[in-house]
Amino acid sequence: MTDRLYYTDCYLQEFTAHVVETSADGLRVYLDRSAFYPASGGQPFDTGTLDGARVVDVVDEAGRVAHVLDQPVASKDVVGRIDWARRFDHMQQHTGQHLLSAVLEELFQIPTLSFHMGAEVCTIDIGVPSIETLRLEQAEDRCSEIVREARPVRIGSENAAEVEGLRKSTERTGTLRVVSIEGIDRSACGGTHVRSTAEIGPILIRGSEKIRGNVRLEFVCGNRALRQARADFRTVQDVSRLLSVPADRAPAVLAAQLDRAKALEKSAQKLAVELAQREGRELWSATEPEASGLRRYVHRGAMDDAIRVRAQAFVSQGKAVFVAVSPETAAFLLAASEDSGIHAGNRIKVAVTASGGRGGGNATLAQGSLPDGSNVEAVMALLLQG
Repeated sequence: MTDRLYYTDCYLQEFTAHVVETSADGLRVYLDRSAFYPASGGQPFDTGTLDGARVVDVVDEAGRVAHVLDQPVASKDVVGRIDWARRFDHMQQHTGQHLLSAVLEELFQIPTLSFHMGAEVCTIDIGVPSIETLRLEQAEDRCSEIVREARPVRIGSENAAEVEGLRKSTERTGTLRVVSIEGIDRSACGGTHVRSTAEIGPILIRGSEKIRGNVRLEFVCGNRALRQARADFRTVQDVSRLLSVPADRAPAVLAAQLDRAKALEKSAQKLAVELAQREGRELWSATEPEASGLRRYVHRGAMDDAIRVRAQAFVSQGKAVFVAVSPETAAFLLAASEDSGIHAGNRIKVAVTASGGRGGGNATLAQGSLPDGSNVEAVMALLLQG
């Protein structure tokens, strides 16, 4: 068993310990006591050093704490140092989560189902199918009020059989570690926490999404919230500067410009289709008919929507076949006029399946492809028959 020092002092940054066991390569170390928190309960593990060796992972192994190092340690008695910036960030996020979850219960009787702390943001899944923006803002305001009040956050041990008033019931037995925020929350929790709500700092709900019949809230606390607010401000300032308008007018101006861009794109697409149709008709006129009167044109190169439109316009003039191939992608297109005597769908299906490809379409337009470009010319020969 490892004596977990963070249980009694979340602010402990340095400690001494004795190595009781190591793995064969010396990179997995077990101590008699440790302040390093292993990943658990939605909270990531601590990092830091053991006698200068970097701690890259901390794992809870059925009562023991395994410290995964980047190099072995030589001594049996070591000094551990916690990466305090990372630890305190986790403390802010975790206590902030307790407060946010308690406030959602207090204001709206909405339970928290799960919690996850990421490197940039945190999430909780809450037991409602949807939640209005106004309620989220009310929850933020209430959290801010409790943060300002600097309410004590206390950690104690209680008998699971006698414990009362927990926000979320627990099936654990024996001694429970209970984290309390004065006047609003009592939760069974093994994580690290700040001493006062004032140390949580601001709590910002960044967004929400529906997931499996519930709602997932994304939020940040403390220094993360400050960094995110700064980043948001810089983004708004950049957009304002690009649009040459005050920040408060940027959304309206941007919306108007997006509408205009969509209209221009629609107009450009229409013109592109008209151009491709004209090119297809001109191509038909410039193509000499064969003895049978059939005009046949072959396009080699990249295929896009314009090629498809051009091919349809070409064969719409009658007695015509348009074959397109992209050697790089082994893709084919075949367009045939109704009076050409060729069924485009049947022809391309036979041609590509003979070389292990797939394809099909209707009588006048079909497409197909090969898994590779090794038989492109064989397919083309079949498409150009007759």
